[in-house]
Amino acid sequence: MNSKSLSWAVCVLSGLALIAATGALAHGPAPVHFTGLINDYSPSTVKGGPYEIRGDWSLDLHGESGTADFSAAVNMETSDYGIAEGIVDPTQPATRGAHTHHIKLRNATVTWNMDGCPVFSPSTKVGFQVNGPVSLLTGNGSNAPFETDPPSSTLQVCITGGEGDYSIPYSNLTLVFQGPATKHFGIQQAIHGFVRMAK
Repeated sequence: MNSKSLSWAVCVLSGLALIAATGALAHGPAPVHFTGLINDYSPSTVKGGPYEIRGDWSLDLHGESGTADFSAAVNMETSDYGIAEGIVDPTQPATRGAHTHHIKLRNATVTWNMDGCPVFSPSTKVGFQVNGPVSLLTGNGSNAPFETDPPSSTLQVCITGGEGDYSIPYSNLTLVFQGPATKHFGIQQAIHGFVRMAK
């Protein structure tokens, strides 16, 4: 084989390898991004509770790695129930105990089922969950007073929904803490929210 033929063969093989690699990247799993809102109450058994819990959340799935990142920013303040029970003085807004929390999971495990996720009525049919130790859990920007330093609480994030025509497969969010965070968010207490966008 002369050098011209060899050069041509190398170019063709290199081109084919490049096309194959490009095709693999184009068809490989891409990260998926979810966002939504949290809108719930903590249990009344929590000191100063029940609290209204309101905020934004986002979740990014990382394709083939089987991991995800989750973050939420919420504000909490004693609900109107606190006024009726005398926990809150309606003339003193400061008694509502308004405060914020930032919550993050990094490289948490994704499981493609709903085993152990909170139950809904009417029931959700499909979904997945993300589980792992929290990488950040603040109270008004600092490490939360109920949390260890570094954080040791774990968090289960479930995203579930309907199945079939006229349904939304990813419509609901639940958060369930384990560990020190249960002192503030409740033991086995699901915090509910909804999916606003999945892309």
